Amino acid sequence: MAVYSVCVTTGPYLMAGTLDNISVTLLGTCGESPKQRLDRLGRDFATGSVQKYKVRCPAELGELLLLRLYKERYAFFPKDSWYCSFICVKAPDGTCTQFPCYQWIEGYCTVELRPGTATTICQDSLPLLLDHRRRELQSRQECYRWKVYAPGFPGIIDVSNFEEMETDKKFALTKTAPCTDQGDSSGNQYLPGFPMKIDFPSLLHMDPNIRYSATKTVSLLFNAIPASLGMKLRGLLDRKGSWKKLDDIRNIFWCHKTVTSEYVTKHWCEDPFFGYQYLNGVNPVMLHCLSSLPSKLPVTNDMVAPSLGPDTCLQTELERGNVFLADYWILEEAPVHCLNGRQQYVAAPLCLLWLNPQGALVPLAIQLSQNPGPQSPIFLPTDSYWDWLLAKTWVRNSEFLVHEHNTHFLCTHLLCEAFSMATLRQLPLCHPVYKLLLPHTRYTLQVNTIARATLLNPDGLVDHVTSGGRQGLLYLISTGLAHFTYTDFCLPDSLRARGVLTIPNYHYRDDGLKIWAAIQSFVSEIVGYYYPSDTSVQRDTELQAWVGEIFAQAFLGRESSGFPQRLCTPGELVKFLTAIIFNCSAQHAAVNSGQHDFGAWMPNTPSSMRQPPPQTKGTATLESYLDTLPEVNVTCNNLLLFWLVSQEPKDQRPLGTYPDQHFTEEAPRRSIAAFQNRLAQISQEIRERNQGLVLPYAYLDPPVIENSVSI
Repeated sequence: MAVYSVCVTTGPYLMAGTLDNISVTLLGTCGESPKQRLDRLGRDFATGSVQKYKVRCPAELGELLLLRLYKERYAFFPKDSWYCSFICVKAPDGTCTQFPCYQWIEGYCTVELRPGTATTICQDSLPLLLDHRRRELQSRQECYRWKVYAPGFPGIIDVSNFEEMETDKKFALTKTAPCTDQGDSSGNQYLPGFPMKIDFPSLLHMDPNIRYSATKTVSLLFNAIPASLGMKLRGLLDRKGSWKKLDDIRNIFWCHKTVTSEYVTKHWCEDPFFGYQYLNGVNPVMLHCLSSLPSKLPVTNDMVAPSLGPDTCLQTELERGNVFLADYWILEEAPVHCLNGRQQYVAAPLCLLWLNPQGALVPLAIQLSQNPGPQSPIFLPTDSYWDWLLAKTWVRNSEFLVHEHNTHFLCTHLLCEAFSMATLRQLPLCHPVYKLLLPHTRYTLQVNTIARATLLNPDGLVDHVTSGGRQGLLYLISTGLAHFTYTDFCLPDSLRARGVLTIPNYHYRDDGLKIWAAIQSFVSEIVGYYYPSDTSVQRDTELQAWVGEIFAQAFLGRESSGFPQRLCTPGELVKFLTAIIFNCSAQHAAVNSGQHDFGAWMPNTPSSMRQPPPQTKGTATLESYLDTLPEVNVTCNNLLLFWLVSQEPKDQRPLGTYPDQHFTEEAPRRSIAAFQNRLAQISQEIRERNQGLVLPYAYLDPPVIENSVSI
């Protein structure tokens, strides 16, 4: 008789325990144990519990290959979900084998777990294990299915494929969010204070392992409802028409001010701060260095001579690499719609900037269309105060549209959703790349499903706050993806291609490159451990299916994008994985976390414009400026969104934090520790640097970077 010790760890989360019966079978190279119920005196499998059981076998089982869990009904009690963290089995000879689980198990079912040692398909030779890989992927591909949201969009998750969640204790936003009785025939509802419809039916189908925890859900509600109700009670969400004066905007979030938002309110109209935002604002990816001026922007030296000074000429500065362009060409044909029954407008400006001898980036000239001519004047710092401020505000509106739709939603949210989907569908739990990427997919499918149900759905928030509305969003994302390249996706390559490697005070670049290097070093060690040769990469059919599905679903099979269709070397795999992890974590933090800071003062980031771009100079006044900015209710709806998405989640997992031990071997555990140490060093360097800055840049400080796109 052989006796195995089975130690079961239940997760620490709210309601993680279960009353259901749990039984186990051990499968080894020399046989299989009888099915045995895990039962002790008193409560089994309580939240956070660690309990040991004895499993008796006629003979030793050899090397353990699988652990089979049976979750079955207990007495008259209803189904009770269980979060199993991991199970450790100690053999009669003292050998311990850990079986990671880290998932919710719902209903009555059988779950098979493999030991924690990561293996590629090339390393599995036993038919039992190969069949287990095949069945696992087949099951997940049936569960996680692709859906086309709109032409030209990356593929998304088809949530209608999941069974409708039961009204029980588990944790989807839709089951815990209080809502009014108002709605429509499709089941759409309204949260208190929110004017837009929420597509609740699309949220009612979600695997428990990809939806928000209770802590996360409660955190969102406690942030959302009081803020929206506060605006509602003051009548701001229902007030149409122009702001009477600029100072009134200060009172929207009078109790939610930050150091940066106060700085923005004070300095928003200054040229150096306008330029600063191209480097360290929420959209720090727009600048391109110029060696010559494009024909569509006919700026002359005489135009900008007063800004350059008497001893400087434009051509010389171009040759020195001190002149930069922000080109919003993508907006030229963007659709527009109405807000509050009034036509809105979009411009496609060209903004020329200069790096002056003091190291400040300042605007030199602004043209509000892609076509020069008498009706498209070039605005200059020497123009009247209101002409120049209005031109800069039009650029800031264009920044908002490109940032929110492309830099933020497309390049982080939607692409990271596609990476998550491909990882779930093509890589089994035992695959090293699955173990590496899983923490960087946490909540991404859930947050994007919520975004589509509240922001992108017809009559959602996008239709209530932006010049282009939902149709404009569909156009910008499809057009943006059609022009997005692998160079854009990889930070070092993007910085080099844009010619911005030497601009001073570019904190996004400096911090981003440090984090990229730390991720790259970590990934290199993991890949080197599991893929010692080119052949090991090329023969991994699961890995090749994974990258092929990403190419087809995220980038729609567009070869001109430069994204890999196949991986041939460990170096190619390292670069691709580094870019994915960076964009799922650091890049999202850089373009998301500062939205309230830079947008709370609405004139700095207007979401819509109510007058057409000026075609002549000398006509702008304070009154016409206020009549161009968004109306009161539009402003408040947009700022509410900025506030919500900028909040630190209550169950945050910062970059490099891996509480779920999917890797059990010593080598990857050492690599994780080294990665964490390097991130701690980077954090210390950033904080020391920030002490000497008038406006600290902390969005890429590792402790405030979330592991994944989760908000």
